[in-house]
Amino acid sequence: MSRQNAAETLLQVAHPISGAATDYDPLLRLAGDAHVVLLGEASHGTHEFYRERAKITKRLIQELGFNAVAVEGDWPDAYRVNRFVRGESDDQAAEAALGEFKRFPQWMWRNADVLDFVGWLRESNDGLPAKAQKVGFYGLDLYSLHSSMEAVISYLRKVDPAAAERAALRYGCFERFGDDPQRYGYSAAIGLSPSCENEVVAQLVDLRSSAREYASRDGRIALDDLFFAEQNARLVANSERYYRAMFGSRVSSWNLRDQHMAETLEGLERFLARQGAAPKIVVWAHNSHLGDARATEMGDDGELNVGQLVRQRHGTDSVLVGFSTYSGTVTAASNWDEPAERKLVRRALPGSYESLFHDSGIPNLYLDLGIHNDATEALEHPRLQRAIGVIYRPDTERMSHYFRARLTQQFDVVLHYDQTRAVEPLERTPLWVRGELPETYPFAL
Repeated sequence: MSRQNAAETLLQVAHPISGAATDYDPLLRLAGDAHVVLLGEASHGTHEFYRERAKITKRLIQELGFNAVAVEGDWPDAYRVNRFVRGESDDQAAEAALGEFKRFPQWMWRNADVLDFVGWLRESNDGLPAKAQKVGFYGLDLYSLHSSMEAVISYLRKVDPAAAERAALRYGCFERFGDDPQRYGYSAAIGLSPSCENEVVAQLVDLRSSAREYASRDGRIALDDLFFAEQNARLVANSERYYRAMFGSRVSSWNLRDQHMAETLEGLERFLARQGAAPKIVVWAHNSHLGDARATEMGDDGELNVGQLVRQRHGTDSVLVGFSTYSGTVTAASNWDEPAERKLVRRALPGSYESLFHDSGIPNLYLDLGIHNDATEALEHPRLQRAIGVIYRPDTERMSHYFRARLTQQFDVVLHYDQTRAVEPLERTPLWVRGELPETYPFAL
């Protein structure tokens, strides 16, 4: 099918997204019996992706009883938000609750859209009956090596001071490397220093073996505090492996990270089930983590991801939703650990999925990929797909930001917003405020 015919077919079968309250009714129907809904994003810095994920999530919570939001953020950072939205912290406002998100890229979670959603979630929980299960907010990622070690020791000081001393001694293995886990990973990977693997695994085993005793010894210690500590200890063990793997195979480090996120999701499901309600979880992360890797170049190279692992575990009990855009602006950095910028997003490359959706003439659209018709048939063959992370390099866009995918196997639903704008960071840098000058845009008229 030609590009023009494919675009015309899309025009006939795609549902326009107009801003109406009923825009996502088809998605709610699709998610009716699911226990996991994965909501992606084609960049880490696009306002529409955050805003629309929040809209969908609110409806999943209110209409279908979803009881947790899990995000591509670090476990201890997100847990402060969790305590706030559940009314269990001293934070007086949503912005303060987001205060643990200090590591680059801050704007991923310290932005105006997340701020609004966290505030809404607190208000929604506050309005529930006294004994109702409140909706939580959790992180899936593993970059928080040092803060997770501190959290484990802090917990043990409350319940078992002797165990806290053992934990501090074991985690002291990292002290010579300061606060830079990559320095540790490099040194251990090339043999300049012994790894800390035995120490972090021993600490995880120690905590797990004592978990039942801790849970029964002191009724004042909440079970969710124990769960929080266990997850931090597991994160430290996986993070240690990840930072060593960073200096070996890219596939290995990617797989370790996504396996950790999927395992955290499984642990969260078990924890929620123990609270007496069926776990129903919304996940927010990048398309590259949530679309089934088996339908992409990633999978062809041996990479797996959360979307694949969730599908293998849950099957039709999960819904995978991809997001895309054609052009606009995005919040991103030029290099790792550099300031946030407001960059112009180039028009999507001809032949890409994004370009095809643009050619349909529908500004914003919803497409159910599970319904077999002429449109989905046209999308079965591999095409280019764009992925912008926290770094955007338009000068090498084809190499840096595109890969081939088979969209109908990658996602169950795709949501396309043709012209989008940059998400607004809570901390605006001068580069972000100024924005990229129009004359640097390669297609400027």
